[in-house]
Amino acid sequence: MAVRNLSLIAALGALACAAAVHAAAPAAGAVAAASAPARRAATAAQPAVLVDINGADRKTLMTLPGIGAAEADKIIAGRPYLSKAFLVTKKVLPMDVYQGIRGAIVARQKNQPRAARGASAAAQKGAS
Repeated sequence: MAVRNLSLIAALGALACAAAVHAAAPAAGAVAAASAPARRAATAAQPAVLVDINGADRKTLMTLPGIGAAEADKIIAGRPYLSKAFLVTKKVLPMDVYQGIRGAIVARQKNQPRAARGASAAAQKGAS
């Protein structure tokens, strides 16, 4: 009988803890409302024109946050890039700098229509 009472008490305690956590959690609408301004601010912070790391000159690259003359020279020396992520995989930029600029850059491929770019990159990836 004592074992039965202990398990009942434990179950009630767990139920009370779950109810307390649920009561302390904010409503889903409140979380969505709080994150909407943050999303708008993040969207507004992104530049209207993306910088092409395969075609931008040194001066344009240096307008990106965290990119100085040395980093711009490294980016230019490592061209062409199949993807902007190659800045990290080729060890041109450290991950923290890349994380800061990844929304502002793009790696366009020259002399290829947009539809063919994805197929070409996939073919090259499969060949290596």
